Amino acid sequence: MAFFGWTMRIGELAKISGLAPSRIRFYEASGLIKSVARKANGYRDYAPDTEWVLEIITGAQAAGFSLEEIRQLLPTNANGWRHEGLLGGLKRKVEEIEILQQRLAQNKAQLLLVIEGIESKPEGMACVDNTQLLLHRLREEGGEAAGRRKGTPAK
Repeated sequence: MAFFGWTMRIGELAKISGLAPSRIRFYEASGLIKSVARKANGYRDYAPDTEWVLEIITGAQAAGFSLEEIRQLLPTNANGWRHEGLLGGLKRKVEEIEILQQRLAQNKAQLLLVIEGIESKPEGMACVDNTQLLLHRLREEGGEAAGRRKGTPAK
């Protein structure tokens, strides 16, 4: 690991971060990290704190943050965390995840309803008739779910 005051080249940064040099260059081109200096031969030198910034970026991406969201939350330097902005961004992401979870639960319920309807097709009923029956059930279920989301009681 590099110490403060030292710089490291992209190869060393790639090795300690586990990221490909192309990914590091992409983050630099995106404005998420900065190289300290660019030598005449084209080599980039990076500050030691770039390693932890890369860890934050990859962790935030794994948690579902977009690069733009990450850009807005990252500090300008190790002492530049914007507490309120960071906390607000994290809380917004939790709310987005909760909404996504609700949508996924609704999608799962609809798929299970379709599966059950296909598996329990009455003997002798044509597939096209069963399809119409399933579509009717889905519309009813969708209407009830929409009503519950708006605050009206289910039937």
